[in-house]
Amino acid sequence: MNELLTSLYPPALVLVAAFLVVVLPRAVGHALGALATLSALVVAQFAEKGDHLATSFLGFDGAIFFQIDAGSQLLATAIGILGTAAVVYAYSSDAPRVMTAFALAYVASTLGVVFSGDWLTLIFYWELMAVTSTLLVWHHGGEAVRAGFRYAIAHGIGGSLFLFAVVWHLAAGGGMAIDGGIAVEGAASLSALGGITAPALLAGLGIGVNCGFIGLHTWLPDTYPRPHIAASVFLSVFTTKTGAYVLWQAFPEGALWLAYLGGVMAVYGVVFALLQHDMRALLSYHIMAQVGYMVAAIGLISVAGTPEISGAGALAHAFNNVLFKALLFMAVGVIIFRTGEEDLYHLGGLWREMPITAAGFGLGALSITAIPLFNGFISKGMILDAADPGYFGGGNEIVYWLLWIGAVGTFLSFIKLGYYAFFNGEYGGSVRDARPGQSVAMLAVGGACVFFGVFWGALAGLVPGGEALDLTPYSTGHLLDAATLLTVSVIGFVIIKKPLSKIGHVHDMERFINPLVFYGGRGLVIGTTELYAAVDRTAVRTVRACYWMGTNPVRTAEIATSRLPGIDIGSPRDRRSADGGKVGETPEERPSTIYLRAGMGTSILILTGALALVLLLLI
Repeated sequence: MNELLTSLYPPALVLVAAFLVVVLPRAVGHALGALATLSALVVAQFAEKGDHLATSFLGFDGAIFFQIDAGSQLLATAIGILGTAAVVYAYSSDAPRVMTAFALAYVASTLGVVFSGDWLTLIFYWELMAVTSTLLVWHHGGEAVRAGFRYAIAHGIGGSLFLFAVVWHLAAGGGMAIDGGIAVEGAASLSALGGITAPALLAGLGIGVNCGFIGLHTWLPDTYPRPHIAASVFLSVFTTKTGAYVLWQAFPEGALWLAYLGGVMAVYGVVFALLQHDMRALLSYHIMAQVGYMVAAIGLISVAGTPEISGAGALAHAFNNVLFKALLFMAVGVIIFRTGEEDLYHLGGLWREMPITAAGFGLGALSITAIPLFNGFISKGMILDAADPGYFGGGNEIVYWLLWIGAVGTFLSFIKLGYYAFFNGEYGGSVRDARPGQSVAMLAVGGACVFFGVFWGALAGLVPGGEALDLTPYSTGHLLDAATLLTVSVIGFVIIKKPLSKIGHVHDMERFINPLVFYGGRGLVIGTTELYAAVDRTAVRTVRACYWMGTNPVRTAEIATSRLPGIDIGSPRDRRSADGGKVGETPEERPSTIYLRAGMGTSILILTGALALVLLLLI
């Protein structure tokens, strides 16, 4: 049985399903797609840890296309649950078959990253993930096309940096296997950056694009609000959470700069989320904020006293985020699907007409805000415990308070979103609730959020090293922290509600980054093409000159000798009397008065000597 499970390669199964969705009837194709994504869950849960498929590839020994370990089992479980629900949601949301095919190809490439056991295989699927997700964005057309180009540029740069990191890592003597990190030790370090190795720096920047590091994040709110609502569900979870997972693999020993960066990401993301009117843009900024928690936890692995809880918290939060973030995009997508309205302030009172959608949103909001009995309470609590200097004897006080501010901002954002969408005023029109498939998808994912919040031991059992941790998530201290967080957030929303409603669109870094990328790319293209054109013109002129000299050796010799120093060719009047030319003629225009004559043997000797000299110079 286990050999059968190991032979089932989930990325291949899902990719085959992606092709079948296009050619089969819509219902049959989507059903096969759901079953294919479900296979990832089955393999993750029942295949034995340590199973792998290793081979040689392109001259590299130790290529591991398929590896089952605790980390891949955890992420594949989340992808299997959400991927199946997302396909059902897409079918019920009138998603075109081609769009679903692109989405399944995207899921397949994500699973390829998760199951990769070596850096080269991971890079292959990493780039394939960028390509398939770009196609998923582009398919919707309209504004999604321009956003997709910006998305492709961002991920193309990030993937290239990551590839350079892997190549440098291998050249520096690093191993192919992922379990050793990206040259954390042993490669040339950059002392100006605290001794971080060059491969690690490149990897951090490359992976940071997918994680949404500050300054590398503008593609998130730019892209995710624009495609089909079902496409946003897929996009919202796989790229960023896979990025956090690969960051954990690249930095298994953590790095304190990552902890600080993650804390700032959490604050930055919630601040801009609070300022948004567009519902999917608000959720996109919260992707950045929640990934900030994961990045901070990965960084805290380097702090004495917290490595186990930090790593486990980062992966547990990635797992939970796949569920509740997609659930929130599903609920918001149903609102857009039924009302056609993207602006939060144009809604209101929808809980009466859309109780199932309101319930789905509520489950996602209670999870992401870390309310007890929901999965976010477990994983976010683990990260806050790791950051608390007084809890495990490690942590970092600055990071701890940054994450606390992020938690308050998260509460404020979802109180705002729920209030204006479902409770404030009246919508002013009759709308229907979610379709059956949409309802099933939302409630199934919401049920998973509750399950892992109540039966938190099941989540701890999935997380690498989670079983060995002495977790007490429902201790009095944790419950008091949650009550304090809720109270502060409710009071805070009452205070800031009116000022927030008067704020218009607030520009982020995209106001500077997008023009910089556009004009910088344009300048690079124009500069490259103009340089090529100049080289081409020079080469053509050189060839033409050589051809003319070869066909006119007498005139060439006459021109050359006439320009040698010490030779006076006389005035135009002198030339007329000497050679019969006209006054004002240039030497090139005058009839030749030089005669070159040599015997056959002499000519061959000269040519042979010239050829020998050229060969000698080349050698």
